[in-house]
Amino acid sequence: MSEHEKINYLELPARDIEASKAFFGKVFAWSFVDYGPDYSAFSNAGMDGGFYRSELSASSANGGALIVFYSSGLEQTQAKIEQAGGSIIKPIFSFPGGRRFHFTDPSGNEFAVWSDASD
Repeated sequence: MSEHEKINYLELPARDIEASKAFFGKVFAWSFVDYGPDYSAFSNAGMDGGFYRSELSASSANGGALIVFYSSGLEQTQAKIEQAGGSIIKPIFSFPGGRRFHFTDPSGNEFAVWSDASD
């Protein structure tokens, strides 16, 4: 569904597109369609998007946008991320309204997961 002048699609850098697909497929159940060796589109993520091949990665420390996932079971999501090869870079911490942690994917991109539920 397209809405006029709303964010519609998200593109993320990936050093290793296959590793990124395996990670996000395992942890978040994303689906993928490849468009050549340097691009893979994803769906079932809340917003459609794609991975493009790049040696660069996104992090909030470098001024990159931080993509934040929601989880109703923060510790369980963290465990899935670690089991799939993600790295926790900021352990779970509290903030007004909930708790969250930050992680990097296999390509070094930073993400966060938050919850308003207590596990």
